[in-house]
Amino acid sequence: MILKFTLNIKSLISLEKIMTKRAVKKVFFISPLDLHGIKHAEVQKIVEDYVLENQSDCPLKIITGNSDRMKDLVKSMLDLHGFNYHDGDYYNRGYIDVLN
Repeated sequence: MILKFTLNIKSLISLEKIMTKRAVKKVFFISPLDLHGIKHAEVQKIVEDYVLENQSDCPLKIITGNSDRMKDLVKSMLDLHGFNYHDGDYYNRGYIDVLN
């Protein structure tokens, strides 16, 4: 009887570890929005949906590539909704971080 109890405790501990790993992957990791291959006409809707659905999980990353037109479309949508953002860095200009 003691052996069964020990096995059940071990099973519960391993199950808890598995469930914790799954929860961390689903809840705490928001993958960046990659706009490569997206047409300019579709950008505003896609970015708006992504940012508004995930606004509580900021900072968010939107990968725009080096297209100035794509960046302008994303920035105009972020400005429309009052989000603060940072436009890439010196070495990689192809993304926008949504700060809040």
